[in-house]
Amino acid sequence: MNKEDSIRENFENRFDFLKSAVKIVRPRRVSIEVPYDKFDEVFRFAVVDQAFLILCTITGLDEGENLGFIYHLSQESGIVLNLKTSVPKLNPVIKTITGVFPVAEIYEREMADLLGVRVEGLLPGNRYPLTDDWPLDEHPLRKDWKSKDAGEGRGEA
Repeated sequence: MNKEDSIRENFENRFDFLKSAVKIVRPRRVSIEVPYDKFDEVFRFAVVDQAFLILCTITGLDEGENLGFIYHLSQESGIVLNLKTSVPKLNPVIKTITGVFPVAEIYEREMADLLGVRVEGLLPGNRYPLTDDWPLDEHPLRKDWKSKDAGEGRGEA
């Protein structure tokens, strides 16, 4: 059994609800889609029990009615786990992972600014990457975003 198959088996054996949700995308790349209410326990298992100890990045997506988030984690072996979850776009709230990966702060601030997700537990700080005077209700990576003031360099996406 190769490492990717072993990882899939470990997740599926630990979490019944992940049966058929763990995909081997290609060598050294595993993907799992997790309901948000189960995200914390799957995330902790990935980090603590499966040694995905490197946060590569977090990708935020506008999926229409939901906002999706892909946490790209890596083992020292080079295997990357894409752990995907989503929350409703009408009231998007996720929990910070900065307690596990302090570097996640920059990615979480970016998702808050660009997609409008509220990150519970993220300490107050500067906005990123938008300027402090950018309107709080404008999130330029949302598919439905239209600039309210194109005259100041905030053109339509």
